[in-house]
Amino acid sequence: MGLSGATILQVIPELSAGGAERTAIEVAAALKQAGASALVASEGGRLEGQLADAGGELVRIAKLGSKNPLDLRANARTLAAIIRDRKVNLVHARSRAPAWSAMWAARQEHVPFVTTYHGIYSGRGRLKIAYNSIMARGDVVIANSDFTADHVRKLHPGKARKIITIPRGVDISAFSADAVSPERMDRVRRNWGRDPASADKLIVLPARLTSWKGHREAVEAAARLGKWELPAWRMVFVGDAQGRERYQSELQELIRTNGLSDRISIVGHCDDMPAALMLADIVIAPSNRAEAFGRVAAEAGAMGRVVVGSDLGGQREVIRHGETGILIEPGKVEELADAIADLLIRPADAIAAMGEAAMARIRQSYTTEALQRATLAAYEELLEPVNA
Repeated sequence: MGLSGATILQVIPELSAGGAERTAIEVAAALKQAGASALVASEGGRLEGQLADAGGELVRIAKLGSKNPLDLRANARTLAAIIRDRKVNLVHARSRAPAWSAMWAARQEHVPFVTTYHGIYSGRGRLKIAYNSIMARGDVVIANSDFTADHVRKLHPGKARKIITIPRGVDISAFSADAVSPERMDRVRRNWGRDPASADKLIVLPARLTSWKGHREAVEAAARLGKWELPAWRMVFVGDAQGRERYQSELQELIRTNGLSDRISIVGHCDDMPAALMLADIVIAPSNRAEAFGRVAAEAGAMGRVVVGSDLGGQREVIRHGETGILIEPGKVEELADAIADLLIRPADAIAAMGEAAMARIRQSYTTEALQRATLAAYEELLEPVNA
């Protein structure tokens, strides 16, 4: 019968930048288009306007992200009242702390409860695992990769009634070569201090500055590349330090001591990643810890860019080695250097063909539209007994 007339409540602590937040907005847009009411319980944030533009409604709850047991119970009572007053048909939680409140409220009001496992949550102690287990307690648990789904099954056996994989989607209307104007590329180029006349190949590592994203390995690989006869190249680290000034200083010192100050730049946050990826000749994602989903590989692939990425986690599902990109063993500097060098000397038509294969793969399997369609189908399946 579809979702027309239904009311779906998504629950997320904040509406700031992030994959979970953006996915909540994308699902709200799909619900609106399907004729459903899309409520989002949250403390709010800078994406509130985007939620409104998508047709969603913010239900503001203070301290929704709090882990305090008293706040969790108070939030459960608030959510239960919203479920009753707004005649909510289904609750979908996207983060751990509010998920406890959302589950208690959904169970009390006898409505289906869905969770999305957006990340591989850290913590090995018994209490931490028990706390994290809330994300495996949905009537349906959505995992953002097969790797994440396997993680849920291993860490929380028997908790989930049903686990399905719905990969995070790429907005191919935004991450498309045709959508990026030369003016946008020029603006990013200027922000990076890059000479528009330069013919150097550009290697881009897009990731926040945190140690497991592989920046150290990239610097060490660059030191190797600098000793080889290769086409001229430059490397750019694109991403916010997020308060990790000590790590940023460490990277700058590592760059300096390796004599790479004229080859590697740390440029900070970029608010136009499609344009940034368009400037790249090669994208690297050498994480030394498993990604729940290979976002960099997916977004770069949508732009027709070839990615060198670590062969672990969700990333290995996005990249097809030798066809759409290159997978390397995590932490192996020599493999990273060899893969970059290989791409630097490959003929342009071979690189273009690999980029086109990457683009086709993302458009087939990793789009926002596919995520929206699969998520709404999961909702419909849960609500079928109600609608029957």
